[in-house]
Amino acid sequence: MDKVIYEPNKYLKMGIKIWPQMFSEIIEFRELTWRLFIRNLGAKYKQAALGYFWVIITPFIAIGTFAFLNKAGIVNIGKTDLPYPLFALIGLTIWQLFSSGLNFGCNSLVSAGEMISKINFPRETLVIASIAQAIFDFIVKLVLIVVLFFVYRYIPSWKIIFFPVLILPILVLTIGLSLFLSLLTGVIRDTANAVTLLTTFFMFLTPVLYPIASDKHIFFKLNPLSSLINAPRDLIVYGYIADPMSFIISSVLSILIFLISWRVFHLVETKIPERM
Repeated sequence: MDKVIYEPNKYLKMGIKIWPQMFSEIIEFRELTWRLFIRNLGAKYKQAALGYFWVIITPFIAIGTFAFLNKAGIVNIGKTDLPYPLFALIGLTIWQLFSSGLNFGCNSLVSAGEMISKINFPRETLVIASIAQAIFDFIVKLVLIVVLFFVYRYIPSWKIIFFPVLILPILVLTIGLSLFLSLLTGVIRDTANAVTLLTTFFMFLTPVLYPIASDKHIFFKLNPLSSLINAPRDLIVYGYIADPMSFIISSVLSILIFLISWRVFHLVETKIPERM
């Protein structure tokens, strides 16, 4: 009879060999991820009177507020190279993929309840399934953007076909941060509230609803989210990325954050049931 030796640092000893196993686990449990996503989506809109219309209503409230403040002279948004509602909706759609994804991801482990302690499965599936809700909302808003193209008779660059590729870095960043923050939420429940507050605050420090002012360009370069928001929008407006180097740096940073967070998540995965 073979002996089974328990090693508390087994995953740590595997080193780089652990990566193929991590990827294979996610692929193997893809059906569970899908079912969790469907469950979460149904629960989110189950008792909402307006249901999925909230996905459309929310961004227009923010856009309408900024448009009113600009017209009243309270804020100066500046000139945009396409109709402002369209400009703002594109930026807000990308931003809410990030902010909503973080908010859903933060609570993914805590909201799983006894499922974590009773069933053995990769806990990453809970985080990914939660972020999939933000991806669903993102796709709905993309349809709305297409509708506005027809309303304003605006013809985007044909390079818009590469738009999904430029969205990948901010999605990777969202998953990476969510993996780390979901662990932190398990230890400190206030984390989720802090993330909601910080994402709202940082939205106004990121050119989501307004263009980048030339005299503030250095400030926005220090904010990696600026290029991750602007690059996809630039592709639609101009057909090219106005600041490709900033986008590349932000993309590399996003990948590093994702890889580090995922590795940390996987290392402490066996300890998660003790904290939830």
